[in-house]
Amino acid sequence: MKKFADIAIAIPIDRLFTYRVPKTFKNKAEIGERVFVPFRNRDIIGYIVNFKDKADTKGIKEIKRIIDEKPIISKHLLELTKWISETYLCSWGQAIAATIPGVLKKGKVSVKARAGTGFEKIPVSTETSPHTLTTEQEEVLKSVLFKIEKEDYKTYLLHGITASGKTEVYLQAIEGVLNKGKTSIVLVPEIALTPQTVERFTSRFGEKVAVMHSALVGSMRYREWKRIIDGEAKIVVGARSAIFSPVKNLGLIIVDEEHETSYKQEDVPRYHARDVALMRARLSNCPVILGSATPSLESFYLAGKKRLELVRLTKRIDDKDLPKVKIVDMRMELATRKKLVMFSKILIDSIQKALDKRQQVMIFLNRRGFSTYVNCKKCGLVLKCKRCDSVLVYHYETKSLVCHYCNFRMPPPDICPQCRGSYMKYFGIGTEKVESEIARLFPRARIARMDTDATSKRGSHARILGEFKKHNLDILVGTQMIAKGLDFPRVTLVGVVNSDVTLNLPDFRASERTFNLLTQVAGRAGRGEEGGEVIIQTYAPGHYAILSASKHDYEKFYREEIKTRDELSFPPFKHIIRLTIRSRNEKRTIDASHKLKDFLIKKLKDIEIVGPAPSPISKVRGFFRWNILLKGKNRSIMCQALRKALKAYRKPAGVILTIDVDPASM
Repeated sequence: MKKFADIAIAIPIDRLFTYRVPKTFKNKAEIGERVFVPFRNRDIIGYIVNFKDKADTKGIKEIKRIIDEKPIISKHLLELTKWISETYLCSWGQAIAATIPGVLKKGKVSVKARAGTGFEKIPVSTETSPHTLTTEQEEVLKSVLFKIEKEDYKTYLLHGITASGKTEVYLQAIEGVLNKGKTSIVLVPEIALTPQTVERFTSRFGEKVAVMHSALVGSMRYREWKRIIDGEAKIVVGARSAIFSPVKNLGLIIVDEEHETSYKQEDVPRYHARDVALMRARLSNCPVILGSATPSLESFYLAGKKRLELVRLTKRIDDKDLPKVKIVDMRMELATRKKLVMFSKILIDSIQKALDKRQQVMIFLNRRGFSTYVNCKKCGLVLKCKRCDSVLVYHYETKSLVCHYCNFRMPPPDICPQCRGSYMKYFGIGTEKVESEIARLFPRARIARMDTDATSKRGSHARILGEFKKHNLDILVGTQMIAKGLDFPRVTLVGVVNSDVTLNLPDFRASERTFNLLTQVAGRAGRGEEGGEVIIQTYAPGHYAILSASKHDYEKFYREEIKTRDELSFPPFKHIIRLTIRSRNEKRTIDASHKLKDFLIKKLKDIEIVGPAPSPISKVRGFFRWNILLKGKNRSIMCQALRKALKAYRKPAGVILTIDVDPASM
């Protein structure tokens, strides 16, 4: 009987709400439909998750209106979102809301997709037929197709060096899924990867491909979602939220570049798309492929424990050699040239040689802006954001100092605001400054920059990459956007200007990120017939992350890094839950942090509690931030214990508590 319905609402209250089902709705109401319900003093959207004959309390309000004619959230997705709410400590309603387009969260039934709303039509190449596979590729594909045929859950970690043909394995595995009348989801880590990735899939599968990512305007996102739920699209390619696509008959999930931290959602629900993919595959009885040239330590560790099946692609297509890597010790450059320099002589000479041969060059720096910081040489003042504890970065194009956390902007001062001295100097280098210096050194070269500033306009990613692919550009300067997934055969030289930036971050993943970025960016070179070279500039040439990357030796890096993680009880040996306490008052933040720790010590047994301590950036957007870390071996037990404990916790007024399970960074 459908007398009462349990409704999940997208608010941060960890419970369901019971409403009476009016007699007129009894035949219309279904699990997975949206409804309007009265909540406090207004009507809001909720999601039906259950029916029951009895209610525990009296005076229950009625459902006002059923929005959908049929369920828009399948039972599979409801099960998945329930798991997300339990694993990432959010409400079930918040988890459900993450699975549907924004326009549907507002109660709309349909949306007209207007022309020119920003959805980029990817130029389809003529390569429609499958390529002949190498022996290694055939072995991997055979194993995956066996599980697709058996309709079995299995996770494969595909460790394939750059340009070893991982994408072709994905494409032919999807072909096998389509032949069985099933669907596939392909996750890619960033919007920057999507145009070229989508081109590969649409050239092979045409209109069967739908694209889902956050840069799509609302009406286009809804249109793609509608194509998926109606069964028109059989393959979904997109960033992390594509894992919630309402496909039916799911036969395969692929997580490309599975090590990428951008798979971790920063807002509620703070899920990791890789872990959600594994759970969705388990619920759907289908295989998952996690692909990477630099697998995450967690995945490689699980493969070593035989909880994932490790499959490898050890050779580049056509047996092309991996690019030669030179490490340039910038300390020697400093000693011989008596000043800080941006480019070593070796890198300048190599760029000139590549340009003389009409080859292309990529210059990588993991930092946007012109100068890293502005400093007074008289009193030592470094200009910081007034609202955040972060250094202001100078941007040449806008002639302004910008906070990369809250976007606060100000004109650069001529005199020091502290000592009134006129010794303000610009230090450090950003992508704008690198671009400017390259233009000075190579005035005839056609140069473009690719970072979040240069690509803020819709369509700019595809435009810049399209120009580079057509060889209308000689040199591409960029941040990590250019490090992964891009395939340009004319690129014979990749230069890494300052490889130490990520190495010096206050984060336990700093070495892993450095190794990953250097390996991935090196992989952009030598994909064509002419081979390639990579030049890494560093002040730490002996660090194992840099040495291992220069030799393309993942396992050497893994052996070194895993020892450190074990000694410090960091992932993959322990799970981490980070509790962040925020307030506009510093003393209130500190007091609340210490009181919360005392409370948790009493409530949580067999869970290590570290801190409290200030966040690495201790003030953001006017809020002071302190962290407490929980460490334990069993994530499920930790989450259950913390959820139970926090039900008895009374948060002080003016204090915000956020919980991040398995944070991507510290």
